[in-house]
Amino acid sequence: MMVRTRFAPSPTGHLHIGGLRTAIFNYLFAKANNGEFVLRIEDTDKERSKEEYTEAILEGLKWCKIEWDEICYQSKRNDIYEKYLNRLVEEGKAYRCYCSKERLEKLKEEQLKKGENPHYDGHCRNLKEYPEDKPYVIRIKLPEEDIDFYDHLHGNMHFSYKEFDDFIIRRSDGSFMYNFTNVVDDIECGITHVIRGDDHLTNTAKQIVLYRLFGKKPPEYAHVPMILGEDKTRLSKRHGAKSVLEYKEMGILPEALVNYLLRLGFSYGDKEIFTFEEMIKYFSLERLNKSAAVFNPDKLIWVNFEHMKMKKPEELLEDLRPFLDKNCSNFSDEYIIEAIKTRQTKAQTLKELADEIRFYCVEPEDYEQKAVKKYVKASIKEPLEYLLEKLKDADFSNEESLKTAFEDTLEKFNLKMVKIAQPVRIALTGKGIGPGIYEMLMVLGKDESIKRIKKMMDALL
Repeated sequence: MMVRTRFAPSPTGHLHIGGLRTAIFNYLFAKANNGEFVLRIEDTDKERSKEEYTEAILEGLKWCKIEWDEICYQSKRNDIYEKYLNRLVEEGKAYRCYCSKERLEKLKEEQLKKGENPHYDGHCRNLKEYPEDKPYVIRIKLPEEDIDFYDHLHGNMHFSYKEFDDFIIRRSDGSFMYNFTNVVDDIECGITHVIRGDDHLTNTAKQIVLYRLFGKKPPEYAHVPMILGEDKTRLSKRHGAKSVLEYKEMGILPEALVNYLLRLGFSYGDKEIFTFEEMIKYFSLERLNKSAAVFNPDKLIWVNFEHMKMKKPEELLEDLRPFLDKNCSNFSDEYIIEAIKTRQTKAQTLKELADEIRFYCVEPEDYEQKAVKKYVKASIKEPLEYLLEKLKDADFSNEESLKTAFEDTLEKFNLKMVKIAQPVRIALTGKGIGPGIYEMLMVLGKDESIKRIKKMMDALL
């Protein structure tokens, strides 16, 4: 039997990292077992579901290279749900409930006074006649059988049927409840494995009741611990959690985000950094962690840094394009790639890398005052003029040639490298920090480098 997993987001908000991690686990498990990954959009909540959220979910998954083999929308499957519902009613496994909101509230109050957990009392369970002019919900007839299932993280799970009641599977407005549509879709889609948050354990027990009523075998389950904030409470916006596409805007590589979220619940020895191929190769349910993981934004940046260093510069260019200054479009890809090489192992995000190589495409309009005050003094004018003459004869494709020009200048004026290199750096970048001096000169080339040095001298000396 082919392994089939699914990710079933509701388009009532943007895709966040908790949901993305669930998608990652299901996707990797399917691919690790030569199976298929199904995307199901649970858009039955007509008031809260929005097309813009659906589009954002699809965009976020595509950006992270989580590719689905099949997609379905619950809003288009009502006929299927009706068929399954009618079957339960006809077989006497579900029934109409006409109890008013007021009656149910009163029942709840009485049960609480007695110290009981609120539950439906089965008032309409055995009605012989159905009034046609009153609104009703559909409830299941809960079998008096305990619920047992095996979970790949939690082991053997047991729920007493007394913990539940005849729960609703269709509302009075005709819309279907989550647990019902979930089971019907998993049956119809042939889902074999469900990996999701451990906050769904009670839902799983209810869903297994429905599988029994339908006479179907439930899928295998793995309920993973939730992601926590650094204060060990459930991760939320107050911990700095963002939507998936916000991480894209920050300049995080998709493979780095997927790698980091995988490690929040999965381990393979001490290995921290994984390629997509390695994630698929090593993933298994046995390697999922039983304890909750803590989200650390700094660790995510470190993982991103490692992935940026691993990439070929020409591959990194494609990720970097959205962040580049518009002026960079005036330069060849080869030029930008050479620029990338000078900061690839230093920048932590794509946004940071784009900022740090911007000067290659846009010459400085002003100069960092702190750096100028420290390094650009009147006494450096003559050494810079001498260096310029040396640079005119230097080979800018040869680092040794540039090095000779600087060493000759240092020797003649008895200077240390920092005294001449920093003013040159400020002239080239406008700042006191940046790539290696020879790297910059070689990328910018002779004409541009000399022009910028002269411009700085005219402005400041």
